[in-house]
Amino acid sequence: MKRWLQRVVVVIVACFVAVYVGDWAVFRLRGSPILKITVNRYLTVPLKGNKQEFDYLGSVEVPCAIALFPQGVLNPCWQVRRNANQNVEL
Repeated sequence: MKRWLQRVVVVIVACFVAVYVGDWAVFRLRGSPILKITVNRYLTVPLKGNKQEFDYLGSVEVPCAIALFPQGVLNPCWQVRRNANQNVEL
């Protein structure tokens, strides 16, 4: 049972590494494609009684990588689109 579990873990790790390397290779072969997505930013101000106030700071264009995984310092575009509202703590 222990060997079987060890083999399953090795196969899962190998698949993850293969997908990550493939994503990186496609990202580089396509010329490192980058998009800019508009993100709304809010300032989170703590109030009494464990409450919070949200103040709109405006919208900002954030660069992102067209990939499955983060590439360098850029987050993938699917993740930036999913989190289009960003909170800045005071």
